[in-house]
Amino acid sequence: MPLVWVTGTSGAGKSTVSARLGSLGHLAVDADWEGYNHWVDRVTGQVVTDPPDPVPPGWLDRFGWRIDRAQVEALAVRAAGTTAFLCTCVENETDVLDLFDLVVCLVIDDETLRHRLLTRTTNSFGKHPEELAASLGHNRHVESTYRSLGAVIVDGGRPLDEVVDAVLAATRARRTPRPSRPPRTRPTPPS
Repeated sequence: MPLVWVTGTSGAGKSTVSARLGSLGHLAVDADWEGYNHWVDRVTGQVVTDPPDPVPPGWLDRFGWRIDRAQVEALAVRAAGTTAFLCTCVENETDVLDLFDLVVCLVIDDETLRHRLLTRTTNSFGKHPEELAASLGHNRHVESTYRSLGAVIVDGGRPLDEVVDAVLAATRARRTPRPSRPPRTRPTPPS
C-alpha cells in the first residue's frame, strides 16, 4: 500500500485535504501540526520551538521549515498494510521523498493563494509581507518542478470534495514507481 506525499505551496489546501481524508477514515497526517516539522536555524542547526509571530524581517533567510525523517519512517511502519497520506511542504523534502510511493502536488493561482493566506484563521503564516512574497515566489515554479518529477498535479482551487477525489484517484491509479528527487529549494512553510 502506498505512502503518499501531498505537497504544494502554503495555502494550496494541504491541511484541509488532510482533515477531509482523515474524516473519511484514511490515515492522513498534517505534518505541520502533528510534530513532524519544525523551524531550524540553518547556521547552527538548532530547532526553534517557539518562533516569533509575526516573524521579523530576514527570518526566512536564516530559518528553514524542515521535516524529521525518523517521524516519516515511523509513519511508514505504522501505515504498513494501508494507504497513508502525509501533507506538508518543507525545504528538506529530498531527505524523505525516497520513503514515498507517490507525490501529489496541489496547485493554485496567485490570486487564490494571496486570498487564502491573507484571510485564513488557522495560522498566521503568509500574512507577513516577506512570507507572502516567499509563498508567491514558490508558487511560480511549484507546478513545473513537480510535473517534471512525475508528481500528480491536482488543482487545489477546485471544491474540496473534487480535490480529495482527485488525490484518492491518483493514489488508486499509481501505486508505484516512486518519483525522482526534486532539486533542493526553499518552499514556504507551514500550510
